[in-house]
Amino acid sequence: MSEANSGPGRVTREQRGHLWLIGLDRAGKRNAFDSAMLSDLALALGEYERNDELRCAVLFAHGEHFTAGLDLLELTPKLAAGGFQYPEGGIDPWGVSHPRRTKPVVTAVEGTCWTAGIELLLNADIAIAASNARFAHLEVLRGISPAGGSTVRFTRAAGWTDAMRYMLTGEAFDAAEARRMRLLTEVVEPGQALPRALEYAERIAKAAPLAIRATLHSAFEALDEGDDFALSRLNEYLLGQIKSEDVREGVMAMMQKREPQFKGR
Repeated sequence: MSEANSGPGRVTREQRGHLWLIGLDRAGKRNAFDSAMLSDLALALGEYERNDELRCAVLFAHGEHFTAGLDLLELTPKLAAGGFQYPEGGIDPWGVSHPRRTKPVVTAVEGTCWTAGIELLLNADIAIAASNARFAHLEVLRGISPAGGSTVRFTRAAGWTDAMRYMLTGEAFDAAEARRMRLLTEVVEPGQALPRALEYAERIAKAAPLAIRATLHSAFEALDEGDDFALSRLNEYLLGQIKSEDVREGVMAMMQKREPQFKGR
């Protein structure tokens, strides 16, 4: 599909070994999310979740901009008529509704990253942005409130006053400010966000899949159920992993001074 696509949105999919590249593909509309692209992104994440060969997803965008947020002209009538439902087999890309993903996501941002784009970053595990990226929570200037998790995650990451400054005013901020507020893992030169995200994803893909899933699951449990519940489950996860082939491989690789070859078993 051409980078000038301004029709119904979709996402591209590409498998590179153990990696799953998901590309927002509506560049003619600055990758604004219409209902078609919302559905397709959820389906792409569902495909990732169910494919045991895939160990890390990388979310990026075609064209110059990550996303201008929601396409309210297209979505408002549908939301007013009863809301939007993700398709069967899909996973909410913003992690607001269940089921929650169990595998890692790395996000790469260039150019504009508004509203729902910020909330995609906050739901990622690693987030890379180019120094020319620009961010804004414009919802209150459009008559709505943030609905993709920022009211919880932005305040947690940045602190109440920093998060509210931007969510209550719609004021824009740059990548350096996003990094200061802990929305980003790293800021890189323009054009380097995707290559850097792929580097992180490759490192994740080399690690033990069972251990990666347990790490994510424990962290999500702390957010959902509280620290005490998550801490009470740590030994259960560890004992389950100790019996795995991956642990034996990890120990052997350490003794033999070589790269481990994990199978997720």
